[in-house]
Amino acid sequence: MNLVDWLWTLLVFFFMVMYFILLFRIIVDIFRSDDLSGWAKAGWLIFLFALTLLAALIYVIARGKGMTERDMAQYRAAEAAQADYIRSVAAPAADPTAQIKNAHDLLSSGAISQEEFDAIKAKALAS
Repeated sequence: MNLVDWLWTLLVFFFMVMYFILLFRIIVDIFRSDDLSGWAKAGWLIFLFALTLLAALIYVIARGKGMTERDMAQYRAAEAAQADYIRSVAAPAADPTAQIKNAHDLLSSGAISQEEFDAIKAKALAS
């Protein structure tokens, strides 16, 4: 196998991988789309499997903008969920009152001793 054959094989493999990535993104977008009925989704899938490359190009041209909007909405929702989680986890640690209350709850349940409670209280009041 000479260099030209090897490069050609590499190029074909690259485009196959790119096509499968595009195909899976289109299939996910078809099922994620709220504006398509079940019959329209089935029609797109049949069209996609019958005439693969042509259907993929037509789908990207016809529904590419909606595909991008759905992706951006999903990314915004994930980012908002992550920010909410970070706020919920970080907020109690920053609030001295919450730290003292949590320490008092632990003291009441017997999980920590009075000395440990006093140390947590002093640390919370110092910050």
